[in-house]
Amino acid sequence: MSQKVKKTEAEWRRELSPEQYEVLREKGTERPFTGEYDHTFETGTYRCAGCGAELFSSEAKYDSGCGWPAFSAAAAGEAIDEETDASYGMVRTEVLCSSCGGHLGHVFLDGPHPTGLRYCINSAALKLDER
Repeated sequence: MSQKVKKTEAEWRRELSPEQYEVLREKGTERPFTGEYDHTFETGTYRCAGCGAELFSSEAKYDSGCGWPAFSAAAAGEAIDEETDASYGMVRTEVLCSSCGGHLGHVFLDGPHPTGLRYCINSAALKLDER
């Protein structure tokens, strides 16, 4: 993996939109069915909106009906990190960009075969690099 991206909170605030900052740096969540990429299925690579790291391929994207972009697998094993999230009275697995530590969303065990995973990701945390 390449070098970790480290910026001050002031740098993040300057470089990100208010919604991107809330999601990536403050672990916010966009409202369901409102994100730019919820129903986007163009071919390409989904990158971190904070640092540009490759996170997901359009080949792994599917319509889960959950209201956020859903992927069945990460682009590479080292693309994301996972942490336990016990907020809001439930236990979930949080997904983070391994390059900059930005909050992306959560992963659930109700996805399609062969992985059985549903990466439920905020559109504000992503930028689609179309092929």
